[in-house]
Amino acid sequence: MGETIRFGVSLNSDLLEKFDALCREKSYQTRSEAIRDLIRGVLIQKDWESSDKETAGTLTLVYDHHVSDLAQKLTAIQHDAHDLVMSALHVHLDHHNCLEVLVLKGPGDAIKKLSDKLISTKGVKHGKLTLATTGHDLK
Repeated sequence: MGETIRFGVSLNSDLLEKFDALCREKSYQTRSEAIRDLIRGVLIQKDWESSDKETAGTLTLVYDHHVSDLAQKLTAIQHDAHDLVMSALHVHLDHHNCLEVLVLKGPGDAIKKLSDKLISTKGVKHGKLTLATTGHDLK
């Protein structure tokens, strides 16, 4: 890990008040911790924009398992991308609805393509890809 460098930031007082309120809401102990997280978030987003960079993320799906062959279709799509799917969690929400969470790792563009394919499968009620990182390049 590199050396810690201190630097100053100039902000409008209204913006600083809003930032301090956000820090309290998110339970940051210091402004520096919040700023580090904001910077990391932008760097993770940048990694996702690079198609060859190994990234990670989670995909959450909600679907009605009574829709004809839907569970089998979703499973087949996942098996076709077995190199990207690290883990899957399947939860029965009620008699009809299931929630599935996939942990994904691989090139950002491949993860996005897989996620889009699963989310757009007929019968999926909701899908959301959450960007994450492998952590290799973050300190």
